[in-house]
Amino acid sequence: MGIVLFMKVLLISLGCDKNLVDSEFMLGELFDNGYEITDNEAEAEAIIINTCCFINDAKMESIETIIEMAEYKKSGVCKALIVCGCLAQRYREEIIKEIPEVDAVVGTTAYEELIKALNDAVTHKMSVNIKDINYLPMQKGRRIYSTGTVYSYLKIAEGCNKKCTYCIIPSLRGSYRSVPMEDIIKQAEYLASSGVRELIIVAQETTLYGIDLYGHDALPELLDRLCLIDDIKWIRILYAYPEDITEELMDTINRQDKICAYIDMPIQHASDSILRRMGRHTTQKELTDKIKLIRKKVPGIAIRTTLITGFPGETDEDHKILLDFIKSMRFERLGVFKYSPEENTAAADFEKQIDDDTKQTRFDEIMQLQQDIAFEMAEERTGSEIYVIIEGELPSDNLYVARSSMDAPDIDGCVFLPLTGDYMSGDIVRVRITEAVGYDLMAVPANM
Repeated sequence: MGIVLFMKVLLISLGCDKNLVDSEFMLGELFDNGYEITDNEAEAEAIIINTCCFINDAKMESIETIIEMAEYKKSGVCKALIVCGCLAQRYREEIIKEIPEVDAVVGTTAYEELIKALNDAVTHKMSVNIKDINYLPMQKGRRIYSTGTVYSYLKIAEGCNKKCTYCIIPSLRGSYRSVPMEDIIKQAEYLASSGVRELIIVAQETTLYGIDLYGHDALPELLDRLCLIDDIKWIRILYAYPEDITEELMDTINRQDKICAYIDMPIQHASDSILRRMGRHTTQKELTDKIKLIRKKVPGIAIRTTLITGFPGETDEDHKILLDFIKSMRFERLGVFKYSPEENTAAADFEKQIDDDTKQTRFDEIMQLQQDIAFEMAEERTGSEIYVIIEGELPSDNLYVARSSMDAPDIDGCVFLPLTGDYMSGDIVRVRITEAVGYDLMAVPANM
């Protein structure tokens, strides 16, 4: 885009891992256009915030971050403040009106316009960069992965067709669009050449990959091709909707050694009445059958799920059904959100909204139950031998930090082993579990 207008740029990425991938492409665009990336707010001449507003807490974090960074525009060296992502897409008019320090908004599908937005800002020209939400930004440019470790997220699709009654994603991210397979493979090869050893497959729904482009579920084929990349050692699948998990996918996971025996399958609830009100496409029996299939096809697999408690109309009986289901299924990993009514969603207008105290009580009961299950499972692993990937060191504790194939970064536990040997980040090491400490495990090399 020509002249570099701001030498030092800070980019703050909020929200989910899918948003992080967008931010990493923005970083690549900035780097290719001659900008210097900084992590110091005080020295940044331009500040870019990639926002989230999936739930109210995320929305408030985004707003607070914008307001905080606006202070550097008032009193620091910052000359441009750019707001990108979901909040910009959803509330662009309010941002422009209420926060005059903001120089540009860039929507969820318009981050290719980031350099233009920076150029406009230097002339004090307010710019609104919004594209059709069903546009698919190109993923062929440089990407600067920012996790700073051995894993990176690989976003294989954008948008969602499900239209759950509590969710605003389709109105912010558009309908489901798969990234062409060749583009994904090239991106994965680049990440591997940059030191990434674990690819984490993400999308709003990974299991529908390829339906729109190829007329069939192409996730198994994509996984097979990713497994051919030599330097990639592990591949992990997140956000697989239960109704779209196929036997072919599970057979692929079981057949390919590089694919972790792990799947993130958000079910949200187990009461049929609540599932219907949520607009989900499964029943409790179908969920039970799918979980049995997954465990039969891939023995020892770790299933992570996500739940919502306190959904409008959820009765004490619905809550008990969910607790009983958790006890019966014994998920290896589980997270839960308290329902948050989001404007412009159907569920926000439902009758029988649940009060905050009841939500908190039910949340606590679910988390306590899952903690008991998780701690029991961790204890059962004592004495077993597993493979872990080394992520780094804790020199002050004389420990390596690692993860097993059953643990996704940031959301699951860690494995710690003595700082002996000569391991590097990304090494795959066979260890023996010596102790369970809550959600984490202590281990020693298997040959000790």
